[in-house]
Amino acid sequence: MTTEALFNIDFTNAAYIVAAILFILGLKKLGSPATARNGNRLSALAMLVAVLATVIGNDIASWEWILGGVIVGSGIGAYSARKVQMTSMPQLVAIFNGFGGAASAVVAAAELIHLIDTKVDIAENVSITIMASVIIGSVTLTGSFIAFGKLQGFIPSRPLLIPIRNVINVALLIGLVASTVWLVTDPSLTPFLIAAGIALALGILVVVPIGGADMPVVIALLNSYSGIAGAATGFALGNTILIIAGSLVGASGLILTRIMTKAMNRSLVNVMLGGFGVEDSTGVGGGGDDDRPVRSIQAEDAATILGYAQSVIFVPGYGLAVAQAQHQVRELADLLKDRGISVRYAIHPVAGRMPGHMNVLLAEANVPYDELKDLDQINSEFQRTDVAVVIGANDVTNPAARTDKSSPIYGMPILNVDQAASVIVMKRSMSTGFAGVQNELFFLDRTMMLFGDAKDSVEKILAEVKDL
Repeated sequence: MTTEALFNIDFTNAAYIVAAILFILGLKKLGSPATARNGNRLSALAMLVAVLATVIGNDIASWEWILGGVIVGSGIGAYSARKVQMTSMPQLVAIFNGFGGAASAVVAAAELIHLIDTKVDIAENVSITIMASVIIGSVTLTGSFIAFGKLQGFIPSRPLLIPIRNVINVALLIGLVASTVWLVTDPSLTPFLIAAGIALALGILVVVPIGGADMPVVIALLNSYSGIAGAATGFALGNTILIIAGSLVGASGLILTRIMTKAMNRSLVNVMLGGFGVEDSTGVGGGGDDDRPVRSIQAEDAATILGYAQSVIFVPGYGLAVAQAQHQVRELADLLKDRGISVRYAIHPVAGRMPGHMNVLLAEANVPYDELKDLDQINSEFQRTDVAVVIGANDVTNPAARTDKSSPIYGMPILNVDQAASVIVMKRSMSTGFAGVQNELFFLDRTMMLFGDAKDSVEKILAEVKDL
């Protein structure tokens, strides 16, 4: 081996070590809203270092192609990040997950074609990792786009139950195992393409039966899949940093998935079998028409209640994101704090349509990080709170989760909003949440419904509080 080749190897390995350290530090900083932006920058820098090291240390393509890809990809990413509305961010994440899985599958395919063309003996471990990459990557691709369709409304958010779907899925899994054995024993493109086709179909069939209420869990799991596919491709290529980065994404995605399923008090198997929310509850938490009376108030009444309270907890949900009222809520909170009122925000792990949706939404409005409290931190405080203001949150505040065994959300940990002295709920209508069940919170004596657009309602309350 020449001196130049040895230098390239040493340079590449050293750069990979630097990139790996930056990835780990960046991931660590993503664990806190206060440091998340710097963590994102460190992770982006790590990826840049890894790409440059790979390109410089290996003669893999001309610089024109590399620079062209960087420019096009960066342009699409920058445009998407700036133009996509916060309400559509889960859809963007789903698409990115799908493209990540597709990229791993394509690279694995290119490596297989290269090995076949050069007529080298393909080791069994390489064949297995190539198949793992294409299978997981293909499932991630179609599964992510189905999730995107459900979130965007192209596909009904309700579970679509295909007859004998579990039998079909088992048959497809057997086909994937058979294709893998075929590739190991007789390396060729045919078993690879068959496996890719089966995996693409499996991704659709696995996600279609899952309801909209479970999309945060699905997004987290598919994010993990994209990382695992990348790690498998790294093993096939012998690329250290791809293995490290893929493993970090895969592990963090699985941890996040576990957090989400725990927050919903459901197992991952139960989520992936689908069918959540198909049947309305037969108990008091059921959906459909409900002619029970509710207590409706106007913005003036809400302003009086808030202006003379001592402690207020805001409970954000997807409706807040739809109304884009986060800046008005922060302005109202600042006004209340100026009056000596304690203000906090209760964040449920599955509020919104993706993990961390509410944290990102409120961070966009520069809400102080120390005022954001998760479920475990805030739940015991509701009974000592004068007013809880629920803005667009539904299933995560439904007391039926504690009492109605026939409800699909029974057993899910909820925010104890019903324990506050007074509750103000801002909603456009009495419509149900993702789970398709009516929220029993709306009918409590201490609950007051403020109907209308959340942004408009908060602006009216702001004007009234200023005049108190």
